[in-house]
Amino acid sequence: MAQDSRLALQQFIASLERHFEAVSARRGEDDPAVEQAYYQLEDAFLNYEESLSENFEEYLPIGLAEDESE
Repeated sequence: MAQDSRLALQQFIASLERHFEAVSARRGEDDPAVEQAYYQLEDAFLNYEESLSENFEEYLPIGLAEDESE
């Protein structure tokens, strides 16, 4: 079952902020902090999207970018 949508939104916003901080403080092209923040942001986005879908039958007007190699 999806979590509370308000909590999912707060976690998504916090993940956006952490991602921005990691990107703006990047230490080289392969900075592990940026990669970690990216995956945390991706998870938070998916959790929020699932929460909206299950609790309100609502969907976001955005999606994740797909890797061309897939």
